Amino acid sequence: MIHLLPAALLAAATSANADVMYQCIDESGHKSFSNVKPAGKNVKCTAMNLGDPGTTTPAPKSGAAPKTPTPANFPKVDDTTQKARDNDRRHILESELATEQKNLEQARKELAEQESLRSGNERNYQKVLDRLQPYKDKIALHERNIEAIQKELGKLR
Repeated sequence: MIHLLPAALLAAATSANADVMYQCIDESGHKSFSNVKPAGKNVKCTAMNLGDPGTTTPAPKSGAAPKTPTPANFPKVDDTTQKARDNDRRHILESELATEQKNLEQARKELAEQESLRSGNERNYQKVLDRLQPYKDKIALHERNIEAIQKELGKLR
């Protein structure tokens, strides 16, 4: 029973001060916010009243965008125009995909050519790896681009 009294007093004290927040500025001009007023001579604090904590609205669920109504004067696009835009987007993405696939094949061909070459100063295998790395990076870039374009194409209606 004696152990519960300090816990109850602490809970009452924190709930009483829950609606007060302090904005403090230290001597170097840095702002900090706290629900506890720091004890220091060189810190200037201002109490901010946050109101009753019971009247706040709950935070939106993670990942969910807040719903806002569309204004009445917001321009709307008819279905045929939207379908034409979607088709244009699909054609653009498909042409980009074809270009990236060509670039990937070219990069693979260049890497194969470089792998078959050996110069006299590359007795150390690390020098060969260093020379080939930009070609491997180029291939990885084109593969990522292809993956991203395919992902976008998958999102189309």
